[in-house]
Amino acid sequence: KRAYGSGCFDQASDMSAQEISKLLRNLADPERAEHSGRYFKTGQGEYGEGDWFLGIRVPDIRAQVKKCGAVSLEDIQVLLTSAFHEERLFALLLLVQKFTKGDEKEQTAIYNLYLKNTHRINNWDLVDSSASYIVGSYLESRDRRILYKLAKSASVWERRIAVISTFQFIGNNQFDDAIKLARLLLNDDEDLIHKAVGWMLREIGKRNVAAEKAYLQAHYKKMPRTMLRYAIEKFPEQERKKYLSGEA
Repeated sequence: KRAYGSGCFDQASDMSAQEISKLLRNLADPERAEHSGRYFKTGQGEYGEGDWFLGIRVPDIRAQVKKCGAVSLEDIQVLLTSAFHEERLFALLLLVQKFTKGDEKEQTAIYNLYLKNTHRINNWDLVDSSASYIVGSYLESRDRRILYKLAKSASVWERRIAVISTFQFIGNNQFDDAIKLARLLLNDDEDLIHKAVGWMLREIGKRNVAAEKAYLQAHYKKMPRTMLRYAIEKFPEQERKKYLSGEA
């Protein structure tokens, strides 16, 4: 008999969405759930409006994902439809784990499943923990036009998926797509996109500061303040001040 309260199951056993849901509910903490609701802006008119939380720490979720047995894509799809944030996060981390270990056929299936469910990948942590590992990795040696389609989406989460996916390319010193998307999203209205673009520019700077500064020199005076602050976070203080004052 499987014991839900103490952790995940035998790795040799296939797990259903219902079993995973039961496990996660046994790990729930109502007090933490209330805090998470505030942290992830679930109030009326906020970006996470209507999301529900069980109240489970992310390290605990990751630990359970690592210990869990095989889960079918069909069951992962069920988890992705959950009203609970942590169940959707669990599903995405399972997809990342399966993608990393999968062959090309399975990776293609995971990539397609991911793109069909972008409306359920609807908070910044869900995007950030999955996009580069699935979309970015899949597109490493493939046509990347889908990123530009996502970047023009009305959905802030699809736009963030496009930006964060480039982290995979940046890690391999491929900066072109991140820079092109940074230009495309320069006038985006959402702070979550400003942060994502600034973060990717900062990551480029860690590897090739000249490439980042070339973008900054062309655009820094027009960049949203948050985007600029994120991009220059690692610069020396005096240099940061020059960019922020428009005197770089």
